[in-house]
Amino acid sequence: MAVDIRRATKADAAQIAEIIAELLQEPTPIAFARAQTTEDVEQWIERQGEQGAIFVVGERGRIMGFAAVDFNSAEPDAATFGAWIRAQHRRQGHGTALAEHSLAFARAKGYRRIKARLPQDNDAALSYLSSIGALVPLFNPGTSFELPIYQGGDEGDDA
Repeated sequence: MAVDIRRATKADAAQIAEIIAELLQEPTPIAFARAQTTEDVEQWIERQGEQGAIFVVGERGRIMGFAAVDFNSAEPDAATFGAWIRAQHRRQGHGTALAEHSLAFARAKGYRRIKARLPQDNDAALSYLSSIGALVPLFNPGTSFELPIYQGGDEGDDA
């Protein structure tokens, strides 16, 4: 069965919060400092407006992962990208598919710089984001890609 990638709605907030909770239980650091409630995720989705977006990848109503393209009003030409996949669905192309979808969105919005959320000491995330960096020129010619070290804090607060 084919997976579906689409923009997240508030109806997806509970499953996104569930994924964040799962990620927080893993030994490898991630970009979330704390669990997010359904309401937190609903607010994050709402805060995106038209300049940012959260995308989900799923199958038969079950979300396997999500990605975010966040904007920062202090840097109107830049967007921050992050993607998170449930452990049992990794290495199946879902993260790459989310990145392709997210980069197409960023191109349509005119972002010239894409930054990545890179948790400290997370080699798997570095490998993934490095591969995404190679996709940026294909999807957004003339756009630069940066890999800053992201050391914590609440997600969605950079908008």
